[in-house]
Amino acid sequence: MNQPPAPADSAPGDDALGCVRRQITRWRRGTMEAAGDWVAEEQPIAMTYNGRSFAVMMATPHDLEDFALGFSLSEGLIRTPADLLDLQVRPLLEGTELAMTVAADAHGAHLDADGQRLLPGRSGCGICGTRQLENAVRQPGRVHGDVGLTHAGLERALAGLQQCQPMNAATGAVHAAAWATAKGEIALVREDVGRHNALDKLVGALHRDGIDPASGFALVTSRASYEMVTKAASAGVTVLAAISAPTALAIELARSAGLTLVGFARPGSHNVYTHPERLHAGSGR
Repeated sequence: MNQPPAPADSAPGDDALGCVRRQITRWRRGTMEAAGDWVAEEQPIAMTYNGRSFAVMMATPHDLEDFALGFSLSEGLIRTPADLLDLQVRPLLEGTELAMTVAADAHGAHLDADGQRLLPGRSGCGICGTRQLENAVRQPGRVHGDVGLTHAGLERALAGLQQCQPMNAATGAVHAAAWATAKGEIALVREDVGRHNALDKLVGALHRDGIDPASGFALVTSRASYEMVTKAASAGVTVLAAISAPTALAIELARSAGLTLVGFARPGSHNVYTHPERLHAGSGR
């Protein structure tokens, strides 16, 4: 349910970083023509902690400070934002390195050959590079928070999100993760070619802005796979709404973590798979 791309001769605007213009040949109304087209950027982003490599993620090279913080939190490499002591964004010929220095007692300071990913994480994959079966599915801790969300508020956020995806409006190629207030007012949006990356960026932005993740809810333009639930719960999000479907494992993890999971969020309807008590009827105003 992503927004369709803008016409090729339309500029995406200054806020749609992460896009580049490329020359293409377009077939239209029976004729071939040369044209320009806006496409989403995708490049390797290397995550290093205290000088040691952990993962290389394929991502959109935008909002990288948010990505570094959110990824570190959702992967359990740091416990709190204060554990991330320093971040250096280093452009390289092959991509970008996010060189992070973390506190000595943080997990990211004690990476070893058995624990680090080493393999690349592709834009559609949340666990690429995980080499041990027991590390593939992480059980998040229970979330706490009783945000009162109305069905109307959820629909208001869904409608508002369509106007807050400049990168996708230009390219038609990226996912978005948004945070909305309980009334359905969109407060933050982050975009990326990978749905997991977009959520990590949102988590980082929430913590960088000092927003309590439990005071509103997250909305994603993708399916709700189990790693999306894990990342959301690990960040303290109590309600996760997805435009597409959840998986069975995502439902089980959400139930055990106390997270309200909503799927198939569309105008006029949505399914509540776990903990429906946080959603109630009302105008949401």
